[in-house]
Amino acid sequence: MPQFSHGIITKVAGPLVVAKGMSQARMYEVVRVSAEKLVGEVIELHGDSASIQVYEETSGIKPGEIVERTGLTLTVDLAPGLLTSIYDGIQRPLQLIEEQAKSPYITRGISVDALNRTKNWDFKATAKAGDKVKGGDILGTVQETTLIEHRVMMPPSISGTIKEIHSGSMNIMETIAIVTTEKGDENIQMLQRWPIRIPRPVNGKTIPNEPLATGTRILDTLFPIAKGGAGAIPGPFGAGKR
Repeated sequence: MPQFSHGIITKVAGPLVVAKGMSQARMYEVVRVSAEKLVGEVIELHGDSASIQVYEETSGIKPGEIVERTGLTLTVDLAPGLLTSIYDGIQRPLQLIEEQAKSPYITRGISVDALNRTKNWDFKATAKAGDKVKGGDILGTVQETTLIEHRVMMPPSISGTIKEIHSGSMNIMETIAIVTTEKGDENIQMLQRWPIRIPRPVNGKTIPNEPLATGTRILDTLFPIAKGGAGAIPGPFGAGKR
């Protein structure tokens, strides 16, 4: 990763940190705050000064400490393993953080991968060499759980002709296919990293039109839910509606 200039904290007010020396920073750039490398995001720029939203507890952080730039915006990992994990709002895997902290309380400053880079998945190719593919085309599938089939698709920005594609037991960082594009060969992995502020491209939206029968009469009568739609869970205050 290239080296970027450091900022210096001038003010701390709860989750908001103000730093100077940030004239090269960009809006929504991810930064690491203090020696504990707390995750933050630039939300405002004024000349040499940047206002940073910190997504971890800032108690004990003080003026004079360093802010490290990353040059990256906030992104999420998309690959098999996503639907069987529990995350916080910025895709930090809570179970792995707990294991690393060796405590039921989340320790700040812990950095772990959102998805397991070493676990092998059984990838079954459905496309074949010679096929012309574009963003969103399905290359193959992974049976993520007994009920969920994960479809591995082409990244939205890549199109071309499949030169090689392999089935087998692979982790999300290994090359599953090589696609020849106008700019040369591209190695395709199961892992895709996507900036959260850019909407994923879609061909269209399917309107739910089939009811989901829960078997609970009060819900099916007064709070009907459609398959694939969103639903509310009614209940009194303090009833634990998670």
